[in-house]
Amino acid sequence: MSRLLLMRHAKSDRSDTGLDDFDRDLAERGRQAAPRMAHYMATLGLAPQRVLCSSAVRARDTFALMLPHFSADCEIRLTRDLYLAGEDETIDEIRGHGGSAAALLVIGHEPGLTQTARALVGAGHPSLIEDLETKFPTAGLAVIDFPAIRWVDVEPKTGRLVAFLRPSTIDLVDEIVADDEV
Repeated sequence: MSRLLLMRHAKSDRSDTGLDDFDRDLAERGRQAAPRMAHYMATLGLAPQRVLCSSAVRARDTFALMLPHFSADCEIRLTRDLYLAGEDETIDEIRGHGGSAAALLVIGHEPGLTQTARALVGAGHPSLIEDLETKFPTAGLAVIDFPAIRWVDVEPKTGRLVAFLRPSTIDLVDEIVADDEV
């Protein structure tokens, strides 16, 4: 089995209107969400062995804030090919550069991530699929399992969406846990 972790970069800062889209940095909300999401990923056993990350500043910064929560043996590939990539380009990156990783994290952009997830997911709980198709938020994470062992063999509609995590969901879980501890 292979596990694909599709993640949208964390919330970016749009205050500098003269800055090229590729060069936008993270907003404070994004700087908080990225490491929190990585912490949950590691806690839930979702740490990747390999990462394919868009080379856009906001995607690189998202990953840099996540990296301390992952194994030191994580293989990393930064690529401009994921910047504004659609489903075909993203799937080509997954197939071509997933290597032998059992868990592959792809950090990219919208609308390409939603398009990619729609193309690859063939099963999963209907409410998860509906949530994914409604909105893929910044720092959101789709967890998709495949029967294929090699990434080159991944085919459309063969994935099972097993989780769709949002920063707001994590905030809610934290509040519930904190209330239970009181």
